Amino acid sequence: MKFATKAIHAGQEPDPTTGAVMTPIYQTSTFWQESPGKHKGYAYARGKNPTRTALEKCLAALENANHGLCFSSGMGATDAVVKLLLPGDEVITGNDLYGGTYRMFTKIYEPIGIKFHFIDLADPNNILNYLNDKTKLIWIETPTNPTMQIVDIERCAAISKANNLILAVDNTFASPYLQNPIDLGADIVMHSVTKYLGGHSDVVMGALITNNQDLHDRLAFIHNSCGATPGPQDSFLVLRGLKTLHLRMKAHCENGEKIAHYLKNHPAIEKVYWPGFPEHPNHDVAKKQMRGFGGMISIVLKDADLEKTFKIASSFSIFTLAESLGGVESLINHPATMTHASIPKAEREKAGVVDNLLRISVGVEDIEDLLTDLERALSA
Repeated sequence: MKFATKAIHAGQEPDPTTGAVMTPIYQTSTFWQESPGKHKGYAYARGKNPTRTALEKCLAALENANHGLCFSSGMGATDAVVKLLLPGDEVITGNDLYGGTYRMFTKIYEPIGIKFHFIDLADPNNILNYLNDKTKLIWIETPTNPTMQIVDIERCAAISKANNLILAVDNTFASPYLQNPIDLGADIVMHSVTKYLGGHSDVVMGALITNNQDLHDRLAFIHNSCGATPGPQDSFLVLRGLKTLHLRMKAHCENGEKIAHYLKNHPAIEKVYWPGFPEHPNHDVAKKQMRGFGGMISIVLKDADLEKTFKIASSFSIFTLAESLGGVESLINHPATMTHASIPKAEREKAGVVDNLLRISVGVEDIEDLLTDLERALSA
């Protein structure tokens, strides 16, 4: 099946009891057993729920994989991956990273003995300088949050396989519509399902997808044992959101391209981060591993201190000043004080996350209205 067909049908069969076309919301915590241990595949809803199972199958299909697991948040999914490790193990990751991921790595797992190397992954060969017999995991985002760095997944996968490591890719910014890391050699794909997959800013969820049976079994054990699992209502909402993912992503990409070019030529803008520009670092890699350049853009305001940056960020009418991204509505965010505030200022700025940087999640509204709103706010 092609992508759009999978988004609408994968994992979703008519309900055998009623014939309902839409997957029912199985709002139950427990399931009948014919005798102890003999049941229909479901015993207790923390472990499995039929609504969630349908979603997991659909997400796996969209990433061209065999196994999916849904978590109560993207951070819950990330946490499960790190729980594959033991004290003394080491992780190589990027120096431009979602603030919540950085906070988990440094505040939760470093104190119990897992070491993290935050490096420039624009050139994957930099990984070679940090490899040792304690290295167990490479964790990458591409495009990165928020400076849209592009990391070559195939090259990272080659290094990972040559050294018997796990390669995990946060694919949130691209979505499976634009990029499929497992096809490029990744072992695990993580999504903050809250974002493009849900698409309507009404669900918090995460997911892990893999083709590796052993990894799936280990992650499923963590999933059930630690209990960061979503409920059936949220699973139903994401299934509904996925049915329009291909349509939404086309609109995000179209609006994103127009807005990126508009901002590039605006006198109030010093710099625009968007991987679709030929001069964007690793643009050729983006063209190779992505099917479009997405709706995420970051801008650096020209001659703007924190006060002026706040004023502009608060001057929009259609773009909403808020955390998160990937919904049908356009959002604007100030990473330094919002999504990336947990990263020390010096570390943020080394990665380009300066105080006058704003991150834009371009929605699917009418492009003329979005451009008018941008012009109004930037003129403020």
